[in-house]
Amino acid sequence: MKKITYVLSLLFSLTIIAQENYPKDVFDPPMDIPIILAGTFGELRSNHFHSGLDIKTQQREGIPIKSIGDGTVTRIKVSLWGYGKVLYIAHPNGYTSVYGHLQKFSPRIEAYIKKLQYEKKSFEVEVFPDYGELKVEKGELIAYSGNTGGSAGPHLHFEIRSSISEKPTNPFLYGLHVADATNPTLEKLFAYPLDDNAHINNNQERTQINFTRQSDGTFLADKVEALGEIGFGFVGFDRLDMAANKNGVYSVEFNVNGKTYSLYDFESFSFGETRYINTLIDYDYYGKYRQRIQKSFKSAGNNLSIYKEIYNQGKVKVNKGLSYTANLIIKDYAGNKTQLTIPIEGKENQGPKTSREKITDSYLVAKKPNNYDLGGAKVYFPANTFYEDFYIDLKKGNDTVTIHSNTVPAHRNFTITFDVSKHPKEIQKQLFIARLNDKLQPSFTNTYKRGNLFTARTRYLGTYTIARDTTPPTIRTKNFKEKQWLNNYKYLSVSIADDLSGIDTYTATLNGEWILMEYEPKRNTLTYNFDDKIADQTQCVLKVTVTDNVGNVNTLTTSFYRK
Repeated sequence: MKKITYVLSLLFSLTIIAQENYPKDVFDPPMDIPIILAGTFGELRSNHFHSGLDIKTQQREGIPIKSIGDGTVTRIKVSLWGYGKVLYIAHPNGYTSVYGHLQKFSPRIEAYIKKLQYEKKSFEVEVFPDYGELKVEKGELIAYSGNTGGSAGPHLHFEIRSSISEKPTNPFLYGLHVADATNPTLEKLFAYPLDDNAHINNNQERTQINFTRQSDGTFLADKVEALGEIGFGFVGFDRLDMAANKNGVYSVEFNVNGKTYSLYDFESFSFGETRYINTLIDYDYYGKYRQRIQKSFKSAGNNLSIYKEIYNQGKVKVNKGLSYTANLIIKDYAGNKTQLTIPIEGKENQGPKTSREKITDSYLVAKKPNNYDLGGAKVYFPANTFYEDFYIDLKKGNDTVTIHSNTVPAHRNFTITFDVSKHPKEIQKQLFIARLNDKLQPSFTNTYKRGNLFTARTRYLGTYTIARDTTPPTIRTKNFKEKQWLNNYKYLSVSIADDLSGIDTYTATLNGEWILMEYEPKRNTLTYNFDDKIADQTQCVLKVTVTDNVGNVNTLTTSFYRK
């Protein structure tokens, strides 16, 4: 009955949302410290848009996190990566707030999740409490800020989502104020020839265009001489007050002779479309130079819903003898804007034709499934793995093959299958499929083994090989020594590491009983809190067993004393 009431309440709230847009005076900030951001909503990240705000926590952990409104906890998750320790609270008005990278939960919620961890004998857990089981009030302590999961430094990842669609929305829309009096920064401008006969400044490839600042604060690009269908892209960022971080911009508009060709912003998006970010950026340029060019035109396969207006896919048809005035307008959420004017003249190409694409023996049609035999391995690309057709560069080998390069984005997983029958059975269990980086260093790829066939599913093009890991993980005590008295210690700390295939599982017991040791892979550390289960013996025996991804096992057994 409670769940039915909850659904009806959300449906009613959704109607209110549709009628009133976003409530500006309902939610409080999640912390009492000044709101200074390290990351904004919609920011361009690796294979995804940032779905919330990254709020700085004064370079430390343990700052109290409060519920932004009355509600009930609907989801709690503890994981090694992603959001780490994360809490979801559904509010009566149809929104859900999300708090990620937490150090720990409030005492009531911490006890709830720790009970589950001990029942499942697992640090990583996920639970969806019944509606109303864990009610919270506006301003109530729910957690403490931390650095768990895939976080690069202490901060709070904060989101507001629709409780019905689960689409994240920009938290700025709800009245959260962050000081911002600075215009976005425009770093680079690029022009793209988009049909076979198009050219830009006697060039048929991506061309960087210089620009200069004008007396009125706007920017003027050098004249672009072009013909055919062309498009533009830029590298830029926004800075907010009191922070040096390069954040994402809120909206991008591109117009030609006063007509809007494209306009998109980061009000909201769905998680199902976020990987299409790889069509918004120039992925080839990113793969080579690790810098994201943001396009003002839509490329093949771009199914993003962020566009408010689009004409001719944002592409400009330049005719001989005609002149055009294009404007690129970049804004942040506060309304600060940077405007660049681009004069375009339709002029015949005077230079030689150049090929924009390396021609190989294999032309991949994106809408069809594709199979390739590379000698020691076979590769299968399902239909629509890629956004557009291209010449794929393949290099055959025995234990090492190259599948193009990471300059083309894959939207779906493809499979690589190696035949390892030439390797003796006794060592096959130590083998795995690895991806080689630019320095030829191997990294583990999750490997499925069936007889002599090893298969990996991945979205990353590049060089793959069969690697062998013969060394078990290392385990050592970190904050105590063998047979040491630990009367005043609050926790035990153990360091674990693996130099090749990586840690797969670990388990720990204290005097034969399973204990919860929290794993922080960024610091290679396992931590046990003595408050969990104080040993009832003076001499305590700690046993930690760690297994790597190919099954190599190591065990540490040590003892200490405690009253």
